[in-house]
Amino acid sequence: MRDKVESLELSGTTTLDVSKRSLFVRNVLRNPRALTAVLILVAFGLASQLVDQFFTLRNLSNILVQTCPVGLMATGLTFVLITGGIDLSAAATMSVAAIVGALCMKAGAGALVGPIVMVGIAVAVGAFNGFAVATLGMVPFIVTLAIQVVEHGVGVWLTNAESVANLPLAFVGPFTGQIGPVPVAILVLIACAIIAHYVLASTIHGRRLYAVGINPRAANISGIPTKRVLYSAYILGGLFAGLAAIISTARLGSASAAMGSDALMMDVVSAAVIGGVSIYGGVGTILGAVIGAIFITVISNIMNLLGTTYYAALTVKGVIIVLATGLDRFNKRAR
Repeated sequence: MRDKVESLELSGTTTLDVSKRSLFVRNVLRNPRALTAVLILVAFGLASQLVDQFFTLRNLSNILVQTCPVGLMATGLTFVLITGGIDLSAAATMSVAAIVGALCMKAGAGALVGPIVMVGIAVAVGAFNGFAVATLGMVPFIVTLAIQVVEHGVGVWLTNAESVANLPLAFVGPFTGQIGPVPVAILVLIACAIIAHYVLASTIHGRRLYAVGINPRAANISGIPTKRVLYSAYILGGLFAGLAAIISTARLGSASAAMGSDALMMDVVSAAVIGGVSIYGGVGTILGAVIGAIFITVISNIMNLLGTTYYAALTVKGVIIVLATGLDRFNKRAR
C-alpha cells in the first residue's frame, strides 16, 4: 500500500514538474525579449566551444560596435513596424546619406556639415516615405522597396561605384574614439535607445503609434490624427538611418553604395522581428529591437570566425527570419 502511495506521489510530482516546464516554455515563447536573451546565451555558449578567440575583449567590443548601425536602424524601424508599416529602404537611405555627407566634406564643407547633411538627407527620405504612405495611401512595402532601388542607383551614380574615402579626421575621430573604456558608438546607441524607449513607453505620441498599429480605423474614430502619426513614424525611421550613416561612415572611414546592401537591410528587419516587434503592428519595444540587433551581430560574428561563406550566413539569417515571423504569427493568434 505504501509503495502505491509513494508511486502516486512521485507520479504527481513528475506531472507537476513537467507542467511547470511546459508553462515556462510557453511563457518564453510568448515573450520575444526573453526568448532572444535565451538565444543569445545559447549562441555565446556554442561560440565558446567552437571559437577560441570569441570571448576576447577585443572581439566582444567589436561585436558591440558592429551592433550600433544595425541597432540604430532597427530602433527606427520599430516605430514604423508598430504602426503596421514597413520600411525596406532604411539601409539604402543610410548609404545615400553617408555618400552625400562624405562628398560634402570632401568638397571642403567641414566636419560639422557632414553629419548634419547625413541626418538631413535621411530625414527627407523618411518624410517622403511618410507622405507616400500617409497622404497618398500607397502600400508601404512597394513604396519603400522602390525607394530602396532608386537610392542604390543614386549611390552608384554619385560615386561611380567607388568609395568616398580620406574623410576629415575631425569627423572620423570623435565617432571612433572612446569615453573611458566605452566606444563612443556604443554610447550613441545607448542614448538613442533610451530616448526612443521613453517616446514609445511614456508619451502620448508613443501610445498613438501603438493605437494606429492595433486598429487604424478605431484610432481615427477616437480622434487620433492617424496620418500625422504615420508620417512621424517614417520620419523617425529616417532620422535613425541618418545617425547610423554617421556611425558607419566614421567607423569605415569612407562611404559607398555597398554600405546599404540587401544583407544589411535583412539584418535590420531580423533584429526588429527577433526582438519581438510584430510585423502586424501594435506590438514591440525598443529594448527588444536592440537585443535582436545584438543577437544578429553575434550570429554574424560567429559565422565569420568559423570561416563560413557569405551565402551560408545569408541562408542561416533567412531561416532565422522565417522562424521569427512564424513565432510572431503564433503570438498574434495567442493574443
